[in-house]
Amino acid sequence: MKKLFFFGVLFIITTSCATEKLNFSPLSNNFYSEAKGSDSDKGLKSSIDINIKENVNASEISNLISTFPKFKNEKLNEEVTVLKYSLQNYLYAIDAGNVPGKDRAIKNFEKSYKKIQKLRQNLDQDDNEVLNRYLVRLKTNTTVIEDSLKGN
Repeated sequence: MKKLFFFGVLFIITTSCATEKLNFSPLSNNFYSEAKGSDSDKGLKSSIDINIKENVNASEISNLISTFPKFKNEKLNEEVTVLKYSLQNYLYAIDAGNVPGKDRAIKNFEKSYKKIQKLRQNLDQDDNEVLNRYLVRLKTNTTVIEDSLKGN
């Protein structure tokens, strides 16, 4: 009887945990629910109409931010930190429906991107290729998100 009860409880626990949807979002669930606000705030939000939690490009940006390598050049590492910070602000602004914040974050991203392009000249070939792969992927994903926002 005890074995039957144990396996019944084990079965219920495993099936209830297995049905939860994995969250690959770049934003936490707490942030998402707080950023959406109440129904009365919806009239104040602007025209950003994208589900950032389920956007593949936003997840890719988040993954790139977290896996960005460190380089020997300290100025480059500092500028990469600024770039990552502006991309996080970009994703948060989109999720919150904050168009001015999104635009400001994109401008900061572009400034950092240009500075990093100048600092690349001092890197060895291997580091330069790694950095280039990351930058191209970031730029491509932000461009796709921007294009989808303009299409709405």
